[in-house]
Amino acid sequence: MTTVTQTGRHGTATAVAWGRLHQRLTSRAGREGHDGELPVIEGTLIRLVVDHLPGDRSPDPLWLWSSRASADAGAVNRTWQAFLRRSDIEHAFRFFKQVLGWTRPKLRDPAAADRWTWLILACYAQLYLARPLAAGIRLPWQRPCEPGRLTPARVRRGFRNIRQMLPCPAGAPKPGKPGPGRPPGSENRHPATRHDVGKTVKRDQAKKESRRQTGLNNKLSS
Repeated sequence: MTTVTQTGRHGTATAVAWGRLHQRLTSRAGREGHDGELPVIEGTLIRLVVDHLPGDRSPDPLWLWSSRASADAGAVNRTWQAFLRRSDIEHAFRFFKQVLGWTRPKLRDPAAADRWTWLILACYAQLYLARPLAAGIRLPWQRPCEPGRLTPARVRRGFRNIRQMLPCPAGAPKPGKPGPGRPPGSENRHPATRHDVGKTVKRDQAKKESRRQTGLNNKLSS
């Protein structure tokens, strides 16, 4: 099976697929100590050839393996296109962890971890939607980017300029000085809740035992 697809970055992409082929398994790694004959795992072998790579580099054929034994033309194209997108996915996870702090808080509750994950995704979506508003502030070694196609990292770098143009939905800030508080001499009608720290039942017994031990020590020393 042969499929031909026109791409914007790599030119013409030609994929040749062979279905119902199986791998040559060996009794190593995860199959070390396997009893009996090794299983036959069928799949689809894909050979991808493109015209050029970014930077006018000469590409070598790319060999891929799919666990689907009988893949049609649509499945073959989705397989190699998903493989080419793996770099974008890896950079997105790196941005989540290192820049947005996805794994930084030490959360004990799984529900809190889920809420924090959704907050990180919401921040990433806001950076993605703010691309038309951000200016291209790039580092010296980065290439210029077209307006409206900035990466979320570049949008975050120029977010301080976006914030100056946005209206402020919050109210006026409250004064930073503390209030007058409760008048002197008045009783506190809302006492804070005090939680028992434990060992209240044996406290009297512990005091008696401590006094008895102190008395014995005094007699022995005299």
